[in-house]
Amino acid sequence: MADIAAVPLTPASPPHGTLARAERFVWLTARVLEQRLFAHHFRDGAPGPVETALEAHRNDDGGYGHGLEPALRGPVSLPAHTARALDVLDAVGRCDARRAEDVCRFLTSVSTAEGALPAVDAYANGGGAAARLPGSLSATAPVVGLLHRNEVWHPWLFRATDFCWQAVESLEAARPGDVAASVLFLDHAPERARAETAAERLGRLVRRERLVVLNLDDPDDRPSAPAPSGHAHGGRHFPHDYARTPDSPARAWFTDAEMDRSLDALAAGQQDDGGWPARRLPGAQPTPAALLEARPIATIEALRTLGAYGRLV
Repeated sequence: MADIAAVPLTPASPPHGTLARAERFVWLTARVLEQRLFAHHFRDGAPGPVETALEAHRNDDGGYGHGLEPALRGPVSLPAHTARALDVLDAVGRCDARRAEDVCRFLTSVSTAEGALPAVDAYANGGGAAARLPGSLSATAPVVGLLHRNEVWHPWLFRATDFCWQAVESLEAARPGDVAASVLFLDHAPERARAETAAERLGRLVRRERLVVLNLDDPDDRPSAPAPSGHAHGGRHFPHDYARTPDSPARAWFTDAEMDRSLDALAAGQQDDGGWPARRLPGAQPTPAALLEARPIATIEALRTLGAYGRLV
């Protein structure tokens, strides 16, 4: 039987280059959604097939479920699934007002009075969606940032934006995940002068609290914990985890040399099979299936970051 995964869609990259190796990994391991998403980003694929694959995860309540976020299984709509759906729709230019109206209706139904969404970890390991849980910056900020990027307006978004401003501007003893989520909000938040001021403060916080790995050769600058099996480097984040594109306000936090080392580390993270390890998933011990499905997502994210900085071959 022919190995169709060995046949690239186009001869656009060297056969043993970063992109070609990743492509083979995606065809061999990814779900249909991630295969279509890869084709859209790197092989001039149309957005329609991506939308069709995503539609299988959509529920009648306007939310998304059915394992769209790999660590969270089952059919029920959850904020984390819906956040990933918005990220996919934004990536293919299909996060329009009609779609956003349904999504915001669902988000309203699961948010706190302040408009905040509950943390992803609250739903891990069968936590379910029934309980009203406290709001989380890490869950809310990326969603709000994406909606602002696409110029969506909805009553829920006004409350959620106010929540994000208050939470971002009061961060002190922050976790890396909260800072990374804050950047996704600040990338596209209204009131650009205010966003730039908040970003400058966060940059000082990240460096002061050593929430970033700047030099892997320095034993004092390594992550504080090893990565769990199947996950990317544990502990603190790298500069590219905050500044995913050169035009992000977080890019100003780092020197050119620091960013180059970070991107070198990202490129070196590609494994022998062509994929990148999964990011840390919700729950103490994600299932093998969740890790398998998460790796193509992490691979596409890594490729997009490298591409944004002109480092993809």
